[in-house]
Amino acid sequence: MALSNFLVTVVGVGAIVLLLRGDVRKSSVTLRRNLRHIREWLETEQGSAASKGEHVKPKEMEAGSSPPENPSSKGEKMQ
Repeated sequence: MALSNFLVTVVGVGAIVLLLRGDVRKSSVTLRRNLRHIREWLETEQGSAASKGEHVKPKEMEAGSSPPENPSSKGEKMQ
């Protein structure tokens, strides 16, 4: 009985860890993809303004938000 309780606990904890790992991985891939799109939009906006001869001041982030980190090359696109 003690052995079966131990095995059920190990399997349950293992399943939770696998589910959380997948969820974190998906979230990080989505975040990286969103940051890449935002960076492209800002570069496009700055490029179009520069071609018109306007002075472009980079937009500032809202207070309380953290600066974007460099995305690692590990993640694959998942949808």
